[in-house]
Amino acid sequence: MEIHINGPRPQNGRKVILQGNEACAKGAIYAGCRFFAGYPITPSTEIIELMSSEIVNVGGTFIQMEDEIASACAAVGARWGGKRAMTATSGPGFTLMQETIGFAAVTETPVVIVNVQRGGPSTGQPTMSSQQDIYQVKYGSHGDYEIIALTPSSAQEMYDFTIRAFELSEKFRTPVILLADEAVGHLREKVVIYDGERKIRGGHRNYVVSPQEDFYMGNNSLVEGQLHDEEGKRIGHLAPKSSDFINSINRKITNHIDEIHDIETYLMEDADIAILAYGSVARPALNAVKTAKGIREEAEEKWKKLRFLKGLLKSKALHENPYSHLNVGLIKVNAVWPFPDNEIRRLAEKCKYVFVPEMNIGKYYKEVERCLHHSKVISLPKIGGEIHKPTEILDAIAKEVEESE
Repeated sequence: MEIHINGPRPQNGRKVILQGNEACAKGAIYAGCRFFAGYPITPSTEIIELMSSEIVNVGGTFIQMEDEIASACAAVGARWGGKRAMTATSGPGFTLMQETIGFAAVTETPVVIVNVQRGGPSTGQPTMSSQQDIYQVKYGSHGDYEIIALTPSSAQEMYDFTIRAFELSEKFRTPVILLADEAVGHLREKVVIYDGERKIRGGHRNYVVSPQEDFYMGNNSLVEGQLHDEEGKRIGHLAPKSSDFINSINRKITNHIDEIHDIETYLMEDADIAILAYGSVARPALNAVKTAKGIREEAEEKWKKLRFLKGLLKSKALHENPYSHLNVGLIKVNAVWPFPDNEIRRLAEKCKYVFVPEMNIGKYYKEVERCLHHSKVISLPKIGGEIHKPTEILDAIAKEVEESE
């Protein structure tokens, strides 16, 4: 699928200008979220602020909790009370939610948790962007479980991916993380939104596991944090049954990676160099590919016309493209977990190099390197709160190619 950040969208929606965090809240309402509990924390606070009015306007419930632990617990409880539920946080707050995320995984509770990342560790950089939580999302809680995490790169994707997070959460009965970052959360762009509430299609046939009854539905539901069988009976003391249960909550996700994974590509058909990016870094990565290969000729034509009209006599070298020799394309990963091994291998099959820019010390790079054995995988880390520049990515690629030849 060809990538189109802020590109063509269905025309039956309503076009508005929204901040990424605002788009997330709007998407949650459209997806049927009717309970939100949260605690204000930069840079996710706008989600909480907007949900406090939006969800009440559609008959839902908003609660500002005393902390992030209570927020996550309230969202889990609300879902068992029959309401689609969400919470949002960042950095230290997401750390506090880890025990509840594990509880939601073992009780197979659908809940959406938004993490608008900021620089860390600890209080870190409250107003700066990062992608440092990429491992914490998958491995933050103890024990063996799988997680689904989506990484938006635009305000439109904050809206779209929030809706998809609810769909995946209900289908797989699992917590789903919307792993955003400060740059995307505070970006203000045109977004196509929809009024009303999304119609749920297919009913129970869309579930991977049997939907459990909510509280007050006439059944004696046991929501148990200990390992349990399908009837809710404790089995933690029985090794074979415990093994079967752990395998089941993992396989319900890993056996369906092909329908969970979401990857877009740009100019990868004949590329021998790939940039693999996710979240906000996908934006400069796309710009880098366009600079090297995509829009160079159009830009040169505009420059030539401008030079002629103004009578400028510039050196040809000034408007030559120094990156035109790089045969580069983009692999944009929208669902970072579960890791899409097979699809990454297929897309990078012809690539000699795969570069992984990310706003951390080089974490997702390790997954890509583990996956690819025929390509040279190179990390392009950047920490401190600043996003990559397209020329930084291209200069690193050009240097590597030059040194390898």
